[in-house]
Amino acid sequence: MSSKNEIQRHQAIGKRIKELRISAGYSSYSKFAIEHNLENKSVWRWEEGLNYTIDTLFMIADIHHITLSELLKDIE
Repeated sequence: MSSKNEIQRHQAIGKRIKELRISAGYSSYSKFAIEHNLENKSVWRWEEGLNYTIDTLFMIADIHHITLSELLKDIE
């Protein structure tokens, strides 16, 4: 069972993933998914803070040309 802090941390990561997509000019996760050859449902889940792995986070960081540290900055 996940603790409240763990759930909040996952939600914060999902929010950051969504912010990066929007700041890159993608108004919808669907357009982002298509352009980067990703599954729509996967992108939606990641933005909800669900079902991502460390490899997923590295991939997202690479897509946005940032480091994993920058992706996770200020998330405790």
